[in-house]
Amino acid sequence: MMRTPLIAGNWKMNKTTAEAAVLSQDISNRFYKDFTPDVALCPPFIDLKTVRNVLAFDKSPIKLGAQDVFWEDSGAYTGATSPVMLREEGVSYCIVGHSERREYFAETDEMVSRKAKALLAHGITPIICVGEGLKKRDEGAQAAIDFVVAQVQAALQLLAPEDIKRIVIAYEPIWAIGTGRTATPESAQEMCASIRTCLADNAGAEAAQAIRILYGGSMKAENAAFFAPMPDVDGGLIGGAALDAANFIDIVKAFL
Repeated sequence: MMRTPLIAGNWKMNKTTAEAAVLSQDISNRFYKDFTPDVALCPPFIDLKTVRNVLAFDKSPIKLGAQDVFWEDSGAYTGATSPVMLREEGVSYCIVGHSERREYFAETDEMVSRKAKALLAHGITPIICVGEGLKKRDEGAQAAIDFVVAQVQAALQLLAPEDIKRIVIAYEPIWAIGTGRTATPESAQEMCASIRTCLADNAGAEAAQAIRILYGGSMKAENAAFFAPMPDVDGGLIGGAALDAANFIDIVKAFL
């Protein structure tokens, strides 16, 4: 089955509102309407409206994404943002379970599953992040696979089979994020294929073949072309390289 690649730029805690306007405009200017990969920009919450307005003014096919969500629609949850709020801002994708959320904000597998379920209920596609640390990777490839597959299984625990086929998975080897190190294309493929097998066990082979699995460990313009041919790598969740318009678009071009 042919899957449309997805390149999602995770800006993390970068870019003021003015800077977000400049970066999103620069990316939009470089984006050709006939590009075949899907593209999403995931700025900080405070920049969502600004980026949405830039993309809307340009009538750009680039989608808006968020970096996190809380699972309740409203209530006394100071500092949280609900899926209802994201939907009103025009958000199409939302990252959940990023390794930084798990490490710095004690986000658990159960919380990831609750967030994914809440997003799907409001028509927003969750990009569910999974990945192993260096210690687990050093135990060997099978130990890393077992760990990541268990994370995927846990993230799916609250999702019905018909909902699973609407998600995106992002494999992000934690040891490769922001370090300049990357998994080899072959090891990324091995992990993504194992994730797809897990998805098939939960939602059926046909649904698993339709679900996009992204690679998210220090992908950049210089190495994206090596990952693009891998049969189970369907794009990238891009961090640092997403903050430079030229580099980001070069990654998109690698998946044409």
